[in-house]
Amino acid sequence: MNTTNEATIDKVVVITGASAGIGAELAKQLAARGARVALAARRKAELDAVAASIGQNALAVVTDVTKRADVERLSKAALDRFGRIDVWVNNAGRGISRSVADLTDDDLDAMWRDNMKSVVYGIQAVLPHFKSRNAGQIVNVSSGLSRAPFAPVRAAYGAVKSAVNMLSASLRVELRATHPGIHVTVLLPGVVATEFGVNSMHATIDNRRLPGAQPVEDAARAIVDVIENPRPEAYTSAFIAEAVGRYQREPDAFEAELASRQH
Repeated sequence: MNTTNEATIDKVVVITGASAGIGAELAKQLAARGARVALAARRKAELDAVAASIGQNALAVVTDVTKRADVERLSKAALDRFGRIDVWVNNAGRGISRSVADLTDDDLDAMWRDNMKSVVYGIQAVLPHFKSRNAGQIVNVSSGLSRAPFAPVRAAYGAVKSAVNMLSASLRVELRATHPGIHVTVLLPGVVATEFGVNSMHATIDNRRLPGAQPVEDAARAIVDVIENPRPEAYTSAFIAEAVGRYQREPDAFEAELASRQH
């Protein structure tokens, strides 16, 4: 039930990576505004706990987003329960902390599987439903690292997220010509105070301990905003948007400054 003065969000929203972090917080914020949410993640106990905290407007579906069949089952479960899907948030993903010089085939395959193939599976699972209605929104959670080399040790992650950005833009152009009622949004967070870093491959960074890490509530609120006001892309904070803008204006100086902080 919406207990605030904010407008009700009468939408059915599928959220991947919803057992913790941004996904869990997004589910709670949307449900508080009246949305119905289908929550997906691999960890059953944690996912069930998030759904229980929301109540009858939440559906928990244990899902491995790197498996196409699981994602298709998620879409079907949401449709069976709620009758429609209005928004699909591809939030699940995985980071990495490893120098470009040290990346292995397994590292690269994992980044592509976890951060790109999972997004494609989500898009393809929901797109026929959206096309049948000429309505809907896909929100792909990318990263500020896709636009600037803020953390070179996460280069492979940022590189794949750059690919997600272009995939999203290309899909947006494709749909504009045939199904203009479907929106595709890229959401670009900076450092958010979640367990993302410690769950990364070769983990060395705990985002929660980094100075200036954005509260998870603020990052989730930015996604709520793009659901209420669909647009091609948005940053979760003015700080990361301004930093990316500066990098685009003066890349050499910006990279030199970043390099000086590495030692």
